[in-house]
Amino acid sequence: MHVISRKRLLEAAETHADIGAPLDIWYRIAKKAVWKNLMEVRRELPTADAVKEFTVFNIKGNAYRLITEINYRTGRIFVRHVLTHAEYSKGAWKR
Repeated sequence: MHVISRKRLLEAAETHADIGAPLDIWYRIAKKAVWKNLMEVRRELPTADAVKEFTVFNIKGNAYRLITEINYRTGRIFVRHVLTHAEYSKGAWKR
């Protein structure tokens, strides 16, 4: 898979010092992956959930949410948001 917008991961790590290592682990897994559907994603990252057209990952023991769009056909992952659990719960990211 090819992760698009790695810059957002780095920005999130700068904003929240405690998320750098967990995001790096996610990035390394996603970069090597060859996922064809959500079931395959969940085999490697069981916290993945489908929310509308997004795939949402729990990061750092549910403290953060990584919101992505995965194009399984092209093998690209688009990072849309990295939010705290509280920010995610407000739902503004869905608009």
